[in-house]
Amino acid sequence: MVDRHLFVCTNQKSEVGREVAKALKIEIKKQGLKSVTVKGEKRRNRVQTCNCLDVCKNCKKGPGAALVVYPEGIFYGNVKPKDAADIVHEHLGEGRVVKKLVIEG
Repeated sequence: MVDRHLFVCTNQKSEVGREVAKALKIEIKKQGLKSVTVKGEKRRNRVQTCNCLDVCKNCKKGPGAALVVYPEGIFYGNVKPKDAADIVHEHLGEGRVVKKLVIEG
């Protein structure tokens, strides 16, 4: 089984990280990607919050949150709740990185 974990930073003064995590969870469920079978292999997608991903300077300290997708190690920055649908559909569903949100980890 291959699991993907999305770790969302909640170390902002605002609650945007928690809002992003909630939006991601809702989209994963809505798009039917909580648990899927890909090429005969079961895959689960999970969202967790964390305190700091140490990418603030790359995140440009914008109004969004940083998150990282494992096992790929892809970092996204300045993510807002409205970006959740794109991340879930493109990255988790189609396997394509959402380039407009990528930052260096």
